[in-house]
Amino acid sequence: MRTIKIVALAAAAMLAACTSQKEPAERAVANIEASLNDVRADAQKYAADQLKSTEASVNRLKENLAKQDYSGVVVGAPSVASEVDALKSTVSTAKADADATLAAAQGEWNDLNTSVPPMVEKLQARVDQLAKTKKFPKGMDKAAFETAKTNFESLKTQWSEAASEFASGQAANAVRKARDAKAKADELMTKLEVAA
Repeated sequence: MRTIKIVALAAAAMLAACTSQKEPAERAVANIEASLNDVRADAQKYAADQLKSTEASVNRLKENLAKQDYSGVVVGAPSVASEVDALKSTVSTAKADADATLAAAQGEWNDLNTSVPPMVEKLQARVDQLAKTKKFPKGMDKAAFETAKTNFESLKTQWSEAASEFASGQAANAVRKARDAKAKADELMTKLEVAA
């Protein structure tokens, strides 16, 4: 009879211990999930691998909670919370870098957007004139002119794509294409003897 009382008391003590840790465990998981949800969208963009790892840790914590391993949750929560904080820090840094890159790209785009369209207009006028008169610049024959014309059409397409990408928020890609377009325009202006 005495053994039964001891076992019953031990069981009651364990149940009380579990019950006393249930609320802190549930609160810890809820806080960690809320914190992760705050950064999830940006993390998918800037730190996808780290997000997956952190989500796996949070899921393990939730599994422990579902198994009613409240003490395991309470013990593991600080480590998982630190993972979420590290993820937030990584995302914050990556976002700041992306914003700085975007600002630089927008500044360069403004310069390119000021210089390339007038070059395209001058080149178009020169190509039209040479096609009409058939008097090509020194050292250029009809085949070389046709190549220059093809390159000019490619330049116009590239510039149009760059402008479209910039308008859709892809400033870095747009600037790369615009730089190439400007280089082609410079080269064609020299070949076709167009004054800058």
